[in-house]
Amino acid sequence: MARPVPIRPVTVRSVASPDFVPIAALTNQFIEKTAIHFGYEPVTPDELETLHTKYAGKYPYLIAEIEGRFAGYAKAGVWRDRAAYQWTTEVGIYVEPALHRSGVGRALYGRLIAELRAAGFHSAVGGITLPNEASVRLHEAMGFVKVAHFAHAGYKFNMWHDVGFWQLMLA
Repeated sequence: MARPVPIRPVTVRSVASPDFVPIAALTNQFIEKTAIHFGYEPVTPDELETLHTKYAGKYPYLIAEIEGRFAGYAKAGVWRDRAAYQWTTEVGIYVEPALHRSGVGRALYGRLIAELRAAGFHSAVGGITLPNEASVRLHEAMGFVKVAHFAHAGYKFNMWHDVGFWQLMLA
């Protein structure tokens, strides 16, 4: 399958306070309509901004825009709490559904990965609710390798869902 070429240039930048409105709206699409996000309740922009503020300076949080319009976001965060895990980060990415396969995901992950390497992280882990072939393809295209598969790890919409974990060595 040929790699998609972005239709329009994608701009990636660090998140700013007003960005949490479209971030919450996109996140809520995935919470309310899919098992891709395991949340049950919608999130608010204030909740997301508060969580981001708690870890600002350590973990990158980026948004993508096309022609000045919100296209998606990618973030890094705590993988596990103990001190020995501080060199590994968990990453997540959400792209507006109409823009899947447009280059937005690659642009976001490209910048996020570069920032994580510059910050000295050793590895990044991405969890994917399965099946989700598009997310698997994106992670593997960016160099992530599948390292785990948990059967029936989450329950949403009256059914069990598997979760796979992909890891990218950054150093």
